[in-house]
Amino acid sequence: MSDVALWRRLLAELLGSAFLAAVVIGSGIAAQRLSPANTGLELLENAAATAAGLFAIIGMFGPVSGGHFNPVVSFADAAFGGLSWRDASGYLPAQVAGCVGGAAVANLMFAGAAISVSAKDRASPAHFLSEIVATLGLILVIFALARSDRPRSAPAAAGAYIGAAYFFTSSTSFANPAITIGRMFSASFAGIAPASAPSFIAAQVIGGALAILVIRALYPGVTAAEATGILVPRMRHEGQQP
Repeated sequence: MSDVALWRRLLAELLGSAFLAAVVIGSGIAAQRLSPANTGLELLENAAATAAGLFAIIGMFGPVSGGHFNPVVSFADAAFGGLSWRDASGYLPAQVAGCVGGAAVANLMFAGAAISVSAKDRASPAHFLSEIVATLGLILVIFALARSDRPRSAPAAAGAYIGAAYFFTSSTSFANPAITIGRMFSASFAGIAPASAPSFIAAQVIGGALAILVIRALYPGVTAAEATGILVPRMRHEGQQP
C-alpha cells in the first residue's frame, strides 16, 4: 500500500477525475459542433480524445494516487489488497466530485451553463449488458497487466480499451460510476439522463464484481504488491519514486 498522504491521493483523484470528465464531455461538445448530423464521426472524435486523454491523465496523477478515477477500479484494488477499504471509500466521493466539477468546467469552456441536466435516454437491456461487458473488460485489462509484470503498459492499454469499447458496445462504454454521474450534468452528445444513470451504475458494479471473480480464476496469485501498482506504481515515500 502507498505511504503517500491520503489527502494528496484524494486531491490527485479529484483533479484526475475532473480532467477525465472535462475530456469526455468537452470532446463530446466539440464533436457535436464540428460534425453536426454525423453521429459516426462525432463518436470517433469523442472516442479518440477520451482514449488519448485517459492515457495522459493516468500519467499525470497515477504516481500519486494510482490513477483510478473510477470507484470500480478502486474497490477492485481493495479486494486484492492493493488499497485499503477505508481509502477506497475515501476515493469514491473525490472521484464523483471531480467528475461533476469537470462536467461543469467542460460546459463553461464551450460557453454553456455550468450545469445543464442531460435528457439523453440510455436505459435499455442492450445498454445494461454493454456496461457489464465494458466494465468487466476494463478491470481485466488493468489487473492482467499488473499480474504479468507489465503495469507500465496499463495507462495506454486502458485508454486503448475504452476507445475501442466506444464502438463495440451500444452504451459507448462509460464503465465508471463517477463519470456516469458527472455526465448527467451536461446536455450534450456525451450526456446521460438521470433516469438512465442507476441502471448504468448497477451494470458497472456487476461488471466489476464479475471481473474480480474472473481475475481470481485466471490469476490466483495476484498479490497486494501487484495490486498496489495496477495502473501506475505509486510513490512509496513522500518525494520519492519507487
